[in-house]
Amino acid sequence: MAVITYREALNQALREEMLRDESVMLMGEDIGVFDGSFKVTQGLYKEFGERRVKDTPISEDTIVGAGVGAALAGLRPVVEIMTVNFSLLATDQVVNHAAKIRYMFGGHASVPMVIRMPGGGGHQLGAQHSQSLEVWYANIPGLVVVAPATPACAKGLLKTSIRDDNPVVFIENEGLYNTKGEVPEEDEYLLPLGKAAVHREGKDVSLISHSRMVLLCLEAADQLAGEGIEAEVVDLRSLRPLDAATVRSSVEKTNHAVVVEEGWGSYGVTAETAALIYEAAFDFLDAPVVRISGVEVPMPYAKRMEQACIPSVEQIVAGARKALGKAI
Repeated sequence: MAVITYREALNQALREEMLRDESVMLMGEDIGVFDGSFKVTQGLYKEFGERRVKDTPISEDTIVGAGVGAALAGLRPVVEIMTVNFSLLATDQVVNHAAKIRYMFGGHASVPMVIRMPGGGGHQLGAQHSQSLEVWYANIPGLVVVAPATPACAKGLLKTSIRDDNPVVFIENEGLYNTKGEVPEEDEYLLPLGKAAVHREGKDVSLISHSRMVLLCLEAADQLAGEGIEAEVVDLRSLRPLDAATVRSSVEKTNHAVVVEEGWGSYGVTAETAALIYEAAFDFLDAPVVRISGVEVPMPYAKRMEQACIPSVEQIVAGARKALGKAI
């Protein structure tokens, strides 16, 4: 397997699907001539031309709306919103159109489109450009919401998302683009939507998260191993649908759970995951679920304050110790 970056894995997925299916096309601000703000679409404009890689006006509502129309007309658009923060300008198109058309037309029409949205903090971009809003979209029936953590997951899930007949909100944390990992090289490398992954086996405590926080959980697991604590790391990968079976299975084995997210915890991914654990695996818990999330304030600009607002490896390690109490 080749070792490539997260952004290269996404680029490979887009290119392979465009070669495989002529109905796949890309739309977004600066994704063509400029190769995209994060260079995920690098080289695709030159290879496929302006008919299939379209630079759009700076209007998120228009971009997503045109994508919905293209999907209804038989294409499979992959729409890029420059950051998830800007998607708020297109929420009507995402929530009231893309998510609901298939239901409102009784299944006679579908919206097979992917909406790619980078998000997350840690880059000193200020309060309006550093948010983790994936949970907003995970709240909406009719949408599939994916947030991969590794290059391999990013490629396999993006390819599957492009082939899916539902609208998929595909969240990419900006802090992951330069991370590297092994990625299978076969063209038909696909990963199922709605299926979590166990990146590290363990018997003492389950560390459950998604997106960039998975990498922090893996680091925390390394530290905990030095203390004789075997942590299992579960990557949710999909937030809607959420893989209850894998979460339950992990907690049944370890009897302790720490759930982690970069976004705000109130009504968040950790809240939903903790509720799932209490409903599906309560009898297996030896201690309350520990929740770790971002500090509930607008993201500060100052670097040290910004870092203080985002969960750290040290917090996850402390959360695992708290969950275990005197059990170890």
